[in-house]
Amino acid sequence: MRWFFAVILLAGFSSCSKKSNSNGGSKATGWKINDKKGGFQYASKFQKQETGPGLVLVEGGTFTMGKVADDPMHDWNNSPNQQHVQSFYMDETEVTNLMYMEYLDWLKRVFPPEDENYKNIYEGAIPDTLVWRDRLGYNETQTNNYLRHPAFAEYPVVGVNWIQATEFAKWRTNRVNEAILEREGYLKKDAKVTDAKADATFDTETYLAAPSKTFGGSEEIVLKGRRGSKGKATTKNAKGETQEAKNVYAQRTSGLILPEYRLPTEAEWEYAAAADIGQREYNIYKGQKKYPWSGGYTRSNKRQIRGDQLANFKQGKGDYGGLAGWSDDGADITNKVKSYPPNDFGLYDMAGNVAEWVADVYRPIVDDEANDFNYFRGNVYTKNKIGDDGKVELVTAETQKFDTLPNGKVISRNFIGQIAQVAVDEKETYLRQNFDKSNHKNYRDGDKQSTRYFDFGSESGGTETKLKDDQRMYDSPKHNVSVDSIGNMIRKYDRSNKRSTLINDDVRVYKGGSWRDRAYWLDPAQRRYFPQDMATDYIGFRCAMSRVGPKSDHKKSARNKR
Repeated sequence: MRWFFAVILLAGFSSCSKKSNSNGGSKATGWKINDKKGGFQYASKFQKQETGPGLVLVEGGTFTMGKVADDPMHDWNNSPNQQHVQSFYMDETEVTNLMYMEYLDWLKRVFPPEDENYKNIYEGAIPDTLVWRDRLGYNETQTNNYLRHPAFAEYPVVGVNWIQATEFAKWRTNRVNEAILEREGYLKKDAKVTDAKADATFDTETYLAAPSKTFGGSEEIVLKGRRGSKGKATTKNAKGETQEAKNVYAQRTSGLILPEYRLPTEAEWEYAAAADIGQREYNIYKGQKKYPWSGGYTRSNKRQIRGDQLANFKQGKGDYGGLAGWSDDGADITNKVKSYPPNDFGLYDMAGNVAEWVADVYRPIVDDEANDFNYFRGNVYTKNKIGDDGKVELVTAETQKFDTLPNGKVISRNFIGQIAQVAVDEKETYLRQNFDKSNHKNYRDGDKQSTRYFDFGSESGGTETKLKDDQRMYDSPKHNVSVDSIGNMIRKYDRSNKRSTLINDDVRVYKGGSWRDRAYWLDPAQRRYFPQDMATDYIGFRCAMSRVGPKSDHKKSARNKR
């Protein structure tokens, strides 16, 4: 009988314990979370990250980065190494002319180029349509029509340099988050179209750090709470009564605001292009893939499309598309996106069409000894600039900065209403083990420590002074552009005949074969580089976005198939 009552008592305690944990109580304090009377508020109903427009999920994992198939050229800059990539999102297709034209249209409306203060913003974003010209070729049709004619609307944009691609990604981040907050009632409806102007736009980081300053500080647009069904920003008090909201803005803790659109890293792009999941068995791969699709050939072996080319590329000298009336790949230059089957991640044109910019600064060797997780070379760490009043400082028309590129093109690197950025300093780097300065582009490959001029015996370790021009590890040309007293641009290119390389901190990796390339370059492992301020008729780009939260949306088993 005593044993029976003991069981009943224990069950009662267990029941009380479950009850106390099921009422929204904190596991840290036992206090009620999201209490209407106040206290700690949290987005407890959040389920998963929203998939941004144009993106598909790429589940992360381990893979062999670098050349895994036979390499007849015996190249040495893509040696195999094992890497792990976190889950991320990537554009289903390359950025098209239509997508980029929307960007140009927004810039032209918000920053009218006829205004001398804004002229370089729009002009700096326009793709270089002259990339189609050739000394011995007639391509004026593409020069005049490729970007803007509706016949090419769904073709990948070209003539965009690396800097322009990254600026497009920043713009896209703001426009997507702006639409989400409007949808959720935190911004005035249609303000993104009717009220946007040069000194009143939406910026994601500004909204998070100083929401009241977004859209030029207009309370008519940036609402102090979630807009209700009657059109007013409201909340509920402790008694459950509806009242006007005060300073209730969306935050990162709301779970609504998406991470930034950006260029994929080289590791992410190669992992996504190879799509090895298509031939996984348990936790190993059944062989290595030469192309984004399975098999060692460029033609399909599927019954419905057997013999068709799986990408558009240069098949031989003077052969960009096959015979008239029966084209091998259906295109002579680029082609409409989604013209060929996707790979096993659901991504289109990861080979052929255009090669693509990725985020990384180029170095011949991928340093897997320094890092084998989310590998990326090109980190430049910044922080928000704080004004004399102790608050974040926003970019104004007077403080907006423009960069003059070595080729003379002027590009805006920030916009009015964004938070001004400065390099991180000793406050962030002191006694840290994971980073020690703002710019790590040339870490272990190009910095002073990696040259023969590094003095191990000196008190400072030889790191305080900068390398002289003739001591640089990568002795690349140094071109200069300046403006004289009357505004004329003076271009000076490096005439030295002693330069030994084209590699420097301003050359970026581009991946994938294009319509101009032979099949050799269709291998996802192939890597090439190009100056970040120059453009071509065969390099485009697509955007990526980091995944927050779990690796996958689905529970896995040992024999789980996609």
